[in-house]
Amino acid sequence: MPALRIVFAEDSLLVREGVVGILGRFGHDVVSAVTDADALLEAVAVHTPDIAITDVRMPPTHTDEGLLAAIALRRTHPDLPVLVLSQYIQPTYAAELIDFDTGGVGYLLKDRVGEVEQFVSDVERVAAGGTVVDPEVVRTLLATNRNPLSRLSGREIEVLALMAEGDSNATIASKLVVTDAAVAKHVRSILIKLDLPPEMDGHRRVLAVLKYLQR
Repeated sequence: MPALRIVFAEDSLLVREGVVGILGRFGHDVVSAVTDADALLEAVAVHTPDIAITDVRMPPTHTDEGLLAAIALRRTHPDLPVLVLSQYIQPTYAAELIDFDTGGVGYLLKDRVGEVEQFVSDVERVAAGGTVVDPEVVRTLLATNRNPLSRLSGREIEVLALMAEGDSNATIASKLVVTDAAVAKHVRSILIKLDLPPEMDGHRRVLAVLKYLQR
């Protein structure tokens, strides 16, 4: 993969320098390394990076500033891949982060950074438009979202399986050799059959995927 231009937000000096060093070893360029959510948003506006990576808990309150900034970036820069690194799992915000029609999103626990080659591979996958979700995050979300898949047709199961791999509707259409409109129709049907109505709060697609992974 060509060298990525990366904006990275992390208030811990040790973690920040460690991640910058790891990414540099693999040929990627951290064009801006900042320490808070406001600086992250500003750096993205200035540098137009290939991907933004952010910690969840940053100044001033050290609660969820980084994650909320990531969600804001997904809304204001829908083509910008965003990867969240966290020491903790916040299920509601994690689901909201992932629930966008565009790909290029990830939520990993910081322990995964120690698996250097896999971590860099995950960064590259998100930058290329893929979806990466830490298995521990999946398990946590599954604990509160359990529904059977028996109402889905065979084709709908195929579509849902590809959704679980992080594929966009367009990619699913290409793999199944059907139209984008057909995939969109299947997705709508899946959400309805899994009791995930439109008025549900913001994360229907990820909940559908989690129901599949829970089998």
